[in-house]
Amino acid sequence: MEVTPTVFLWDVDGTLISSDGAGRRAIEVTFDRRYGRPDVVGFHFDGMTDPIIVRQGLEALGFDDARIQRETPEILREYLAVLAEVCAAATNFRIHSGIESALALCQDRPTFAVGLGTGNVEEGARIKLDRVGLARHFAFGGYGSDHADRAELLAVGARRGRARLGVGEGPCRVLVIGDTPKDIAAARAIGAESLAVATGSYSVQELREQGATWAVASLEEAAACAALTGD
Repeated sequence: MEVTPTVFLWDVDGTLISSDGAGRRAIEVTFDRRYGRPDVVGFHFDGMTDPIIVRQGLEALGFDDARIQRETPEILREYLAVLAEVCAAATNFRIHSGIESALALCQDRPTFAVGLGTGNVEEGARIKLDRVGLARHFAFGGYGSDHADRAELLAVGARRGRARLGVGEGPCRVLVIGDTPKDIAAARAIGAESLAVATGSYSVQELREQGATWAVASLEEAAACAALTGD
């Protein structure tokens, strides 16, 4: 049976791993060091991209758009240095159940391309995944450093995955694996399927109600394996 070329775009936080709040601590430390105001990033980060998190923090400080655009790259550079320190010191990083077997399943066929679709900037994603030895699984992706909008960065990742498979504009399945309604909405916006896993802040029922193509409690479920392989 001929297998449809497939691009997998994996979210990081809450989907692949729990990073013990490392990203939040790093951005709070960064805002504290620069502005003495870690409180301005006290909102929920679920499904947000790093540039949007920074923008909302700077807007809370009352900065105008020109200053936000000027300072965002500087903040993200400082954030990455802090993130590396925080991740190195963290003691409760963990890979979610079923992830390693699911990745092995995705990488088992030459017509599959395994990448990231994450709001983390690229280097931030690498720092987090290196902490648990998962970075080697992902040769490409769409990142917060590609675009602040999640749908747009997923579109970038999908194009990179298509290029790796050599399918151009030909038939290709794109599957977004995430844990938030924002992952589901962004997948739908680019015409992709979504496999939503309730390992973050949302239940299976909540993810299903948001329109996920599949919603599962963990990637150990048989339904998750079927969604990944398209069988």
